Amino acid sequence: MSLEREPLPSTLGIAWRQGADHLRQAGVEEADADAELLLLYLLGISKAELLRDLRERFPVAKADAWLELLERRVNGVPVQYIIGEQYFFGRAFEVSESVLIPRPETELLAEAVLEVADRLWPDQAAPPVVLDVGTGSGILAVTLAAERPWWRVIASDLSPDAIGMARRNAQKQEVASRITFVKGDLLTPFLAGDEYPSIDVLVSNPPYIPSSDISGLQREVRDHEPRLALDGGEDGLNPYRIMAGQLSLMPVLPRVVAWEVGAGQADDVATLLRDAEVWDEIRFVKDYAGIDRHVIAVK
Repeated sequence: MSLEREPLPSTLGIAWRQGADHLRQAGVEEADADAELLLLYLLGISKAELLRDLRERFPVAKADAWLELLERRVNGVPVQYIIGEQYFFGRAFEVSESVLIPRPETELLAEAVLEVADRLWPDQAAPPVVLDVGTGSGILAVTLAAERPWWRVIASDLSPDAIGMARRNAQKQEVASRITFVKGDLLTPFLAGDEYPSIDVLVSNPPYIPSSDISGLQREVRDHEPRLALDGGEDGLNPYRIMAGQLSLMPVLPRVVAWEVGAGQADDVATLLRDAEVWDEIRFVKDYAGIDRHVIAVK
């Protein structure tokens, strides 16, 4: 069924239903939710306003734009990239195809870092320095800076586009003055010299998809999310291997290392850290599907 052959929706409620039906017939899994987000974006209103005004007339002037939004979603563009926004830890973050779309499981990494750092640095007068490597849209750096205003936060990424977006998100959340942004590859900028303070907490959600698996990903991911932020090398472990080797080269070893990992990678990543024989504790945090998704090392 083509939406162009349907009559113009007479009300906002009918537009929502027709849009969801169109997406569903095209195989979009979250058809109702995506149609809702697209309609809210089109109209510039909240969900509460949409529910209140379901019987209001659909604006004829927006008909072409509505069809265009739906067709972009049908063609595989993630809804977050279409509307340019995704929520993380209760905050709206700007996203585009230059950064990964934030995932709910990464919120669990932020929670784990907050918990362990609060335990190790209870005195606000002596806060930790936290480094977010591969910051992308800045979700971890911005969230940690917003949740703990007294922490010192550094956000790094190899992509200048990602750094620019992370900076904008920090400005939007009014924490930009408390985050230092660094362009560089993994831990390389922090290995020598005194340009940056010693790192107390290292957090990262690096690329971890094996190169050969990328072609089999959902088209929304494969065709639209940046390969630089997906491809972890032959077995997906290259970023962890490199960072584990770089840790010993840092002026001071972080007391906390917290990494998000791919399914089935937690044991291998933990082994990379155990080889250093400096950690008092290495534990896993499971995601909402029960998968060991985060590796936390503490000394």
